[in-house]
Amino acid sequence: MSQAEVGEAIGVSHAFISQAESGAKQPSEINLHALAALLGFQETFFLAPLTAEFREDDCNFRRRRTTPAGVRTRILSHGTLFGELVDFLDAAVALPKYSIPTLRASNANDIELAAEKCRMQWGLGLDLPVKNMMRVLERSGAIATRFPASAGKIDAFSRSGARGLVVLNTDKGSTSRARFDMTHECGHLVLHAGLSASRDENEEEADRFASAFLLPRAGFVREFPRTIGRVRLETLFPMKLRWKTSIAALVRRAFDLKLIDGLAYQQAFRQIYAKGWHKGEPPSTEPPDEPPEVVRLSLEFLQKKSQTSTLDVAAALGWQYKVLADIAPDALPSDVPPPEPKGRDVVSLDFFRAKKAKQAE
Repeated sequence: MSQAEVGEAIGVSHAFISQAESGAKQPSEINLHALAALLGFQETFFLAPLTAEFREDDCNFRRRRTTPAGVRTRILSHGTLFGELVDFLDAAVALPKYSIPTLRASNANDIELAAEKCRMQWGLGLDLPVKNMMRVLERSGAIATRFPASAGKIDAFSRSGARGLVVLNTDKGSTSRARFDMTHECGHLVLHAGLSASRDENEEEADRFASAFLLPRAGFVREFPRTIGRVRLETLFPMKLRWKTSIAALVRRAFDLKLIDGLAYQQAFRQIYAKGWHKGEPPSTEPPDEPPEVVRLSLEFLQKKSQTSTLDVAAALGWQYKVLADIAPDALPSDVPPPEPKGRDVVSLDFFRAKKAKQAE
């Protein structure tokens, strides 16, 4: 919603909403109540400090310059709220230990070596396909979520820190490309932690990492069909099915490893565009979906261990239930209504005990 739309909905000017956002003015009790009801939060949410705000300079995402400011603001806000949910869960349950290394790379070979080091550290070897990239990412301690981010605007974005966070776009329409996106974000966490997110080289380096990680050179060189001249795309389907990547990713990897020349590469991509595969490859060749799991499993654990429902979690964060459903849609059952509240703003004491114990460590 724009400032004008919010102001009109609660009966104030858009200038007042701007001043409230900046902290120049404080809303009255009635206006605060109206804002909370309109936007899906409790009044307490607006009075509490943000634990880890997502800022544009800290987050890696593609098409930074061409993405409208409103879209950037929306997805960064989504990331900030997701970060608060992860902080809550980090204090309440034992999330996977963060084990994503920071590796600097100054050239293509360094990136290849970084991808190979990560594969070995995570027990994946150097010549086998990754069965489930989301599990690799989350077992290494990075936590992911997905939400509609305006198709064609933002593929995914991530923020490094004490625990890397990844936000993925559900509008991709291609599971193989979604796998590449999550591996691309893993590349940012490995290669660019602590560096400016506005570096021009970041996106190209993360693409190279994703390609090297999903298609390690030892296995890829052995399996890529030997060809002279033109690449026949139909011969790549067995590799696509086995390695769970797009045909486009296979062609690019073959070019990077000098298995095909520039002419064959250009001809292959002309075929891809002529077939419409740049918008989506044949559905029958796409790998299974790989949804995030850690947040869902954490919420299920809290429910079983301490009867802390998802509604209790939302209340502890100062959210209405619908906000939690928007921020972590894969974590909540779509066909089950939210649980009845135990009382206004009631939260299980087990959460606070866990938080206190963690702070004492």
